[in-house]
Amino acid sequence: MKRFDQINMIPFIDIMLVLLAIVLTTATFVSQGLIEVNLPTAEQVSEPSEDEDPLEIAINAQNQLFLAGEAVDLPQLGAKLDAQAKPDTLIVLRIDKAAVFEHFVKLIDLLKAKELNNLSIQAQQEP
Repeated sequence: MKRFDQINMIPFIDIMLVLLAIVLTTATFVSQGLIEVNLPTAEQVSEPSEDEDPLEIAINAQNQLFLAGEAVDLPQLGAKLDAQAKPDTLIVLRIDKAAVFEHFVKLIDLLKAKELNNLSIQAQQEP
């Protein structure tokens, strides 16, 4: 009988890559449902590309502001954007259709003041 001096790592790597793909796919579905936002509908809807890591800002129906799932107010958001966002950072806006438009305008004004112009507004595809 021949003695094994080495371990073949290729099957192990294949299994780990499949598990990694499953975890990453599942994590994106779980993270999108953290904040209850009833998105408006639109005919032309596009998703951000997968190679970008967007910074998500949300406003729910109670006009609460969230940055990456964490509740913040407008001055806190400005301070956190100074620390986290660069001018080319993709920012995805998820605004509830029942939110007051004034909050959206204040958010856009803040983003323009910080020179963050790479924005995407998320909406649902019309049926």
